[in-house]
Amino acid sequence: MIAGIGVDIVDLARFEEQIARTPKLLERLFAESERALPVRSLAGRFAAKEALVKALGRRDQGMRWADITVVNNEHGDPDFELRGDAPAVVAAQGIRRLHLSITHDAGVACAFVVAEGADA
Repeated sequence: MIAGIGVDIVDLARFEEQIARTPKLLERLFAESERALPVRSLAGRFAAKEALVKALGRRDQGMRWADITVVNNEHGDPDFELRGDAPAVVAAQGIRRLHLSITHDAGVACAFVVAEGADA
């Protein structure tokens, strides 16, 4: 059963300007393993994290952005790795699985998340 969906789009040029203007954003938004990635990849990961929060349906959940890491699974597909309070927040909402899709094109990065709960 679908428990939630979320989508987010990030303008690459605007995102790059924000990072250049406020370098501390890298530490706040990304895990150490993500910070050295190119801007295009960072924007996609930021969109994925925003889409996850939207799929969960609430903003104030006690999760830190850096506790949500976008990784590639064993098939090379994007997936989430959750640490800190994030796994408990997701589990408390009855979510059993997260599905993630990310794309980059024409100066934007877009991510779509489906949060799958237990069967009805």
